[in-house]
Amino acid sequence: MTEPSQAAKAREPTLLQAFLPLVFLFALLGTSVYLFADNSAYGGSQISLLLAGGLAAIIGIRNGMRWDDVQDAIVHGISISTNAILILLAVGSLIGSWILSGAVPTLIHYGLMLLHPSFFYPAACLVCAVVAVTIGSSWTVAGTLGVALMGVAQGLGLDPAITAGAVISGAYFGDKLSPLSDTTNLAPAAAGSELFAHVRHMTWTTIPSILIALAGFTYLSFGVEAGTATVGFDDLSAELSNIFAIGPHLLLPLLVVFGLAIKRFPAYPTILIGALLGAVFAVIFQPDLVVALAGDESLSRPLALLKGAWTSLIDGYKGASGNEAIDSLLNRGGMSSMLNTVWLVICAMSFGAIMEKAGLLERLIRSVLKMARSTGSLIVATLVTSFGTNVLAADQYLAIVLPGRIYRSEYEKRGLAAVNLSRALEDAGTITSPLVPWNTCGAYMAATLGVATLDYLPYAFFNLVNPVLAGILAYTGYKILKLELGGAVASRRTD
Repeated sequence: MTEPSQAAKAREPTLLQAFLPLVFLFALLGTSVYLFADNSAYGGSQISLLLAGGLAAIIGIRNGMRWDDVQDAIVHGISISTNAILILLAVGSLIGSWILSGAVPTLIHYGLMLLHPSFFYPAACLVCAVVAVTIGSSWTVAGTLGVALMGVAQGLGLDPAITAGAVISGAYFGDKLSPLSDTTNLAPAAAGSELFAHVRHMTWTTIPSILIALAGFTYLSFGVEAGTATVGFDDLSAELSNIFAIGPHLLLPLLVVFGLAIKRFPAYPTILIGALLGAVFAVIFQPDLVVALAGDESLSRPLALLKGAWTSLIDGYKGASGNEAIDSLLNRGGMSSMLNTVWLVICAMSFGAIMEKAGLLERLIRSVLKMARSTGSLIVATLVTSFGTNVLAADQYLAIVLPGRIYRSEYEKRGLAAVNLSRALEDAGTITSPLVPWNTCGAYMAATLGVATLDYLPYAFFNLVNPVLAGILAYTGYKILKLELGGAVASRRTD
């Protein structure tokens, strides 16, 4: 008769033991933010996660686990995120090739045409939304178009707090809904849902929220007189036309990707096809830029075109137009740009896996679930946990990954589709991060736009409305998906 495994003899952790790694993690993260500020997510958070995971492992071993159990849990936890990591790397290549091909500059060029001082606030929100959906980065939009829009608002005598709220609302709409965003990829990875299914499910809370926000900014625009401060944007649009060949035909790679997504083609090959198609378009329509990106005059033109297109997939677009705004906006992308996010994913999934294997997550969940008996209260508990992680951990990535790991099994146990969890993670984890002054996102937005977090907070309409709307949908049961036999997902109203 075989002996029972050491893992089977493990004692159940106490509530104090379950909280200790989290308290330790939050203390380390707070120290990291204090020491490294906006750069805390570029190493400080990862080290904090590994050290907190080490403490969780020590507690687990003290309760009877073996190191082999901990190691196997880490391997399993990382393996869960493998598909998301591949998608993130493909997204990096896609961003680089789409910028080089002129697809992104074309969208920005057309987006700037929407601006008009008489409806400046909603236009600012809409332009930021369009660009953020295109490039998948709220920080980049705020640091480039956002800064320019703040200058325009100042020239028109408009309220800087309202303008900052409009910029952040649009930027985070795009960051949340764009398949190119790292947070949009992180949420389904943590919850176990599929990327495009996650994006489709988010539209039920995201689209109404941005419409409400645009209505609010339109109301605030009543009585605003037209001015002449849009010259800077005219110059920006003209400069884009001087650098890139601009035209609607360059949007074909986007249409191909969106078409494949609508047909529910798998995310990884869809994005990889889009990236390669962008590289082909760059060679055809932007050959001089491709050769310049290659940076090797000794190569023949065909080889220079090959190297330049290849470089855009590896390291993204690197232009030197002399226009600081354009270079800051477009110099990005490439697989290499996603390596830090991959690093964070691996560390976060390792921490979550150890917490789960040691029984610490289950102990925490039981305490929370005593108050979350219905589907609505479970989703609201997820929203509150994600927001609380933004407040305590000061990082939006952790506000997505940690609650995702904590609640994932409970959603499965209750027969709820994983997209419900991934949507809730974004509805609170991504969206509320710029509303916390000491969060890396809140600190970045305040420093970049020159408006204190608590000043623009009342006007970040999209970020305020979205979590509330998510809670309302949760309690009404509208568009809450349940798992069916065989794993298929169907829409069903839940109690």
